[in-house]
Amino acid sequence: MKPNTIAAWSIRRPWLAVGLWLAFVAVCVTLGSVVPGRSATPLETGVGESARAGHMLRDAGLADAATENVLITSRSGRLDADAAQAAAAAVGGRMSGLGEVLQIGVPVLAKDRDAVLLPVSMRGDPDTAVDRLPPLREVTRAVAAEFPALRIEQVGDASMAAGLNEQRAADLDLAALVSLPMTLLILSVVFGALVAAGVPVLLGLSAVAAAFGLSTLVSHVIPTTGTTAAMVLLMGMAVGVDYSLFYVKRYRDERARGEGHLDAVQIAVETSGHSVMVSGVAVIVAMLGLFFVQDVTFSSLAAGSVLVVAVAMLGSLTVLPALLAGLGRAMDRPRVPVLWRLTARPGPPRLWPALLRPTLRRPVLALTVSVLALLAVAAPALGMTLRNPSVDELPRGVPEVVTLHRMIDAFPGDETTHQVVVVAPAAQASAVDARLRTLGDSIRVSDDRRTHELTVTLDADAESVRARAQVTRLRERLPSVLRGLDARWAVGGETAASVDFTTNVNRALPWVVGFILLATAVVIVVAFRSLVLALVTAASNLLSVAAAFGVIALVFQVVGGGAVVSFIPLFAFAVLSGLSMDYHVFVLTRIRELVASGLPARLAVARGITESAGTVTSAAVVMVSVFSIFVLGHGVEFKQLGVGLSTAVLIDALLIRAVVLPAVLTLLGRWAWWPSRPGPAAQAPAGQLIGSTA
Repeated sequence: MKPNTIAAWSIRRPWLAVGLWLAFVAVCVTLGSVVPGRSATPLETGVGESARAGHMLRDAGLADAATENVLITSRSGRLDADAAQAAAAAVGGRMSGLGEVLQIGVPVLAKDRDAVLLPVSMRGDPDTAVDRLPPLREVTRAVAAEFPALRIEQVGDASMAAGLNEQRAADLDLAALVSLPMTLLILSVVFGALVAAGVPVLLGLSAVAAAFGLSTLVSHVIPTTGTTAAMVLLMGMAVGVDYSLFYVKRYRDERARGEGHLDAVQIAVETSGHSVMVSGVAVIVAMLGLFFVQDVTFSSLAAGSVLVVAVAMLGSLTVLPALLAGLGRAMDRPRVPVLWRLTARPGPPRLWPALLRPTLRRPVLALTVSVLALLAVAAPALGMTLRNPSVDELPRGVPEVVTLHRMIDAFPGDETTHQVVVVAPAAQASAVDARLRTLGDSIRVSDDRRTHELTVTLDADAESVRARAQVTRLRERLPSVLRGLDARWAVGGETAASVDFTTNVNRALPWVVGFILLATAVVIVVAFRSLVLALVTAASNLLSVAAAFGVIALVFQVVGGGAVVSFIPLFAFAVLSGLSMDYHVFVLTRIRELVASGLPARLAVARGITESAGTVTSAAVVMVSVFSIFVLGHGVEFKQLGVGLSTAVLIDALLIRAVVLPAVLTLLGRWAWWPSRPGPAAQAPAGQLIGSTA
């Protein structure tokens, strides 16, 4: 069944279509609540040599038990050592009776006698230790209540992961809480009526809800990570609202031109529906490019984004035309005083023709100045440094992060640990041991004497240059140290994992970028039958994304003194390459309609940009409002995504679509559509993706 046939069926039976959509969303949500989702374990998120080291240790039974640390300090003044030891004994005594605890360590008094640290080893798979954490936390809280003069806190890999997950969930709730009224307010200003404003919000919400439910099923194939839910919300609200906005604006425009109710709905389906389908396909193929990274973090983000965009596209073909057909004039109720009169004011717009006039008069100058300005903004990206967040960059709003800093201050010392893992025949165990002792003395051997682990420590942050350099030196030395032995080896640890992650991203970068540029170009060629437009699309996308990267590097690296989180550039490139197609296809579709009607190229560009500018600007404001909310989050990765995506959308909607694109199309004239020849009969190819005219 063709997409336009589905839309036509929905228009004829609007309330049945709405009911089926609500049933679909309900089924998805129910599945999500019944089927538990699966999150990626630390071992699954690893890549490269460090991941191999982790698997080698696990297979040999040498994987370290998950360790929690109970830190005891004074709330005011000097620490009462006797009270601290009594508290440590109480914690140790109660935790020793827990089935989740393997061993209680010896309490350690800090050198300045202001802190006591009690290590606790947990039983079971360290990758799933967070699931067994609650009983330990309960003991820590209970003992803390009995010693009010002491600050008794708990931190470890499991509790840190739990704390960060809880903070991400809180940030996600805040984003949803703020984005909904903000989006509704913006759309009320755009439409001047609450029902028209509410329809896009409802589609975005329902798409997100359905995608959340479906993602729990997909997680059993591609496990989720800590950022997947946030990306589903971000992408779902952005595209869901934008797709609805295109439909509703075109419907109202056609009604204002005198078209009948159902005719206006049909025209909206055939024009804005085409834009939605093309841009949706572009977003999906762009996100599919992330699978080239061969990393569960990127695969999870890609899967979640593809799901929510696909659901939003389905809604735009079914429930959205049904709502337009079923509500009719109720779309313009209740009207917001003043705003309704402003939005319903007849006559052509005045602002955008004035803004476009210099570009259309001097396209060469406008294009040159705008491109040079974008390249200048992009310049800081040339010095972009990629790494994972350091301890100092972890959100201080998470109690476990604060505890970690207190522990580091009280017990300074070896902060970074590298794991050198060697697997060789048991007969060569003595030789392996002797060779490894040239690198260090902290060696463990598996029961079958086939696997050796050498632990090398360094008094430096895991993300520091020194720590990364030491990983490189170890990997360079191991081939000569183990020469002549029938051995395989790997260097693992936190720093090695970060190095491997960045290396893998750099390896995948040309493949992902090449695939996305080629795939989006193919979408444009299929939609508009124009190779020239495909090249213009690729160039404009690269300009806007490069400028966004420049802003990220300037804000977080040059001014902020930090670095860019390793996964941000590649993921942001995929997202922006797809989302920019929303405006691009919408504008090109309108210009093509006018060219096909016989207007001269320059006039078609002027009218197409002017008539679509209000919709594009409104959609951009919605996207920026959604993306900018993530700047309020606690994680530096969310802040960087918020700044980058918001900047790129603004640049794309205001500079690329209002200056670069009209200047290029004006200079190219009818050659912009080569090899096709736009005319009355040439409209059909533009709508082939939905099987109708554009």
